[in-house]
Amino acid sequence: MRYFLELVLGRLVTHPDEIDVEETAEEQGTLFRIRVNPEDLGRIIGRNGRTIEAIRSLMNAASRDERTIFVEVEDGEFDGDNR
Repeated sequence: MRYFLELVLGRLVTHPDEIDVEETAEEQGTLFRIRVNPEDLGRIIGRNGRTIEAIRSLMNAASRDERTIFVEVEDGEFDGDNR
């Protein structure tokens, strides 16, 4: 799932090498935290949040188990050394 998310995000942003995805398994499901270059934040969120909602829908549709997929976008300052 992480690879799929990185693939989708890489096609949306102008700095695909600065995508950082953190995956955490929780009781309710799997949480993906996304960090991108601040210039790409608007591209990921989209107008009125439509793009991030579409990404969340894609992730849940692609999920092979019954666990829910949660996708959060962190708007903090990007640190390229986090990889």
